[in-house]
Amino acid sequence: MDAADLAPDPLAQFGVWFGEARAVGIRAPQAMALATATSDGRPSLRMVLLKGFDERGFVFFTGYESRKGGELAANPRAALLLYWDPPGRQVRIEGAVERTPRHESEAYFRSRPRGSQLAANASRRQSEAIESREELDRRFAELERELEGRAVPLPPAWGGFLLVPESYEFWEHSENRLHDRIHYRREGDRWRTERLSP
Repeated sequence: MDAADLAPDPLAQFGVWFGEARAVGIRAPQAMALATATSDGRPSLRMVLLKGFDERGFVFFTGYESRKGGELAANPRAALLLYWDPPGRQVRIEGAVERTPRHESEAYFRSRPRGSQLAANASRRQSEAIESREELDRRFAELERELEGRAVPLPPAWGGFLLVPESYEFWEHSENRLHDRIHYRREGDRWRTERLSP
């Protein structure tokens, strides 16, 4: 991988690699690891789904009162990692995080299957201990009956986050472990690229 062959805009380069990952038939090219940390620096990591990306940044949705939601409220910075094999590539993205506007969360929520909408309401206490799986199934069934023939409401503490990139790293596998790593760093209104040692 030659830095000269990459797009000068890392968002455009991400779009190329994301499209190529989809084209080779990877089951969930939008699956990404999301790293957050508490205000005193204790990290946590989990998989989420990338639901959109554009010139503003990268969007995912979750419960605002979940562990990750709480950590992002206390420390609004995060890192994303998408890994695709094949073709043996990963992209790391780091930056500040903010909530998406409520109307965007509403629009995305309406696009989800009804079962997913009900599940978001049944699991409003995301990340909290519950008595049993049966309790969760019972709540889902209750909501299904209660909301039959009606629109499922957007939970008040559920919505989107937008990660605004400050840096990207594009990594490509090499059999001899001399992997290629190209780093983009924002400098004012432009991006600077540099090669990193593997």
